[in-house]
Amino acid sequence: MTEPAYDLIIRGGRVATTTDTFEADIAISGETIAAIGRGLGPAKREINARGKYVLPGGVDSHCHIEQLSAAGIVNADTFESATTSAAFGGTTSVISFAAQHVGMQLPQVVEEYHALARKGAVIDYAFHMIVADPTKETLERDLPALIRQGHGSIKIFMTYDRLKIDDEPLLDILVAAREGGAMLCAHAENHGIISWMVKRLLARGYTAPKYHAISHARFSEAEAFNRLIGMAALVDQPIMIFHVSTAEGAKVIRDARGQGLKVFAETCPQYLFMTAEDLDKPGIEGAKWMCSPPPRRAPDQEALWQALSLGDLQTISSDHAPYRFDETGKLRAGPNPNFKQIANGLPGLELRLPLLFDAMVSKGRLGLNKFVELTATAPAKVYNLHPKKGAIAIGADADIALWDPDKRVTIADADMHDLAGYTPFAGRSVQGWPVTVLSRGRVIVDGGKLSVQPGSGQFLARSGGEAAKPTGRLVADMDPEQNFGATLL
Repeated sequence: MTEPAYDLIIRGGRVATTTDTFEADIAISGETIAAIGRGLGPAKREINARGKYVLPGGVDSHCHIEQLSAAGIVNADTFESATTSAAFGGTTSVISFAAQHVGMQLPQVVEEYHALARKGAVIDYAFHMIVADPTKETLERDLPALIRQGHGSIKIFMTYDRLKIDDEPLLDILVAAREGGAMLCAHAENHGIISWMVKRLLARGYTAPKYHAISHARFSEAEAFNRLIGMAALVDQPIMIFHVSTAEGAKVIRDARGQGLKVFAETCPQYLFMTAEDLDKPGIEGAKWMCSPPPRRAPDQEALWQALSLGDLQTISSDHAPYRFDETGKLRAGPNPNFKQIANGLPGLELRLPLLFDAMVSKGRLGLNKFVELTATAPAKVYNLHPKKGAIAIGADADIALWDPDKRVTIADADMHDLAGYTPFAGRSVQGWPVTVLSRGRVIVDGGKLSVQPGSGQFLARSGGEAAKPTGRLVADMDPEQNFGATLL
């Protein structure tokens, strides 16, 4: 009797990569893809994938899990609930945050988030390190050591009262990232503009959730992008700009990339499928749709789709930031808070891929191969998880999602697996759904059931990767009048 050659074969599905779509069997040995072809076998187990798309598991490179906010609120999800919801949505790797606040020691912060993930994560994970207190010790001792330990990306905020990094310390962080070989990621909005708008709106009695969208004036995004890009170019540090929401912001990024600057950027489903009008609900209900930056207008959605098509934006993340619509989350300040008192953030880990599959594949916008690129392969490459993650290739981790392209689902609050208690996309119907999901060769979701234990996810150590390498083009090199600046690095 022939000994099985493989542990598992996914047979007869339609495999998609960033460039090709083809029918093939996928053979798995242990945790990795061992062969791709036709007529493979035998194996200890087979999965019939005929009529299904076989895609790389999603990589969600921007999600807030079990995270303490600067206001002292822990978001609704644990690592167990958040990564479970990710798995049901076809995502098999997440990059969440280890969030430093002022006065906290960054190594202790990272270890505390590690402990939470080791206890609860059901899929593989990594961390961006949020730096909110850029002391000399943080920049010169802690960051270099943590980067060497596999935390290859840093996040900063240019707004929020308790988190914002002003221009001079931001330059110091950019230099620290450059010297350590890490990617610098940013929430970039002009804090002064937002603060000025908030004060005047509240003073005039404009307190409802819909005014949150007005307070984040669209110009605040493009201005901050320009300022950040200029500072990054000055010290020759690659950057990733999070959650682009406006047409003007997308144009700033297009122009910078056209100049050869190493600028990467993402957007999120809330900016592709929602507008500011979603916040205009009776009473306080619009709080469920509040995030920062806020959703914009229909023309901005079109501009973002165009930017994705052109490659100006490289990835689509969820920016999953779940707060319950009760006194533990959105309504912590009471039953009738003003928009400034409401926690910003939406749940989105589970629905990122189904929403995008419906738009890009079922409805034909950009297509299946671009779907694979934007949701799995490109984020894996940008954050140095590729080729282990984000691809169906021999030697890659067997992180695979089988999609039923004909399955229609009407999204409902009760069907979500996170702990937010609601989804801003309830009532929307989508076509296409992940029905079987594998993580490192393990079938983790099948038949609507989870079959792995909390804590079975693994930490993904990574360097900054190719994307985080400087271009070798200092602003001082491009402008003779600034040559002296090069000596300051």
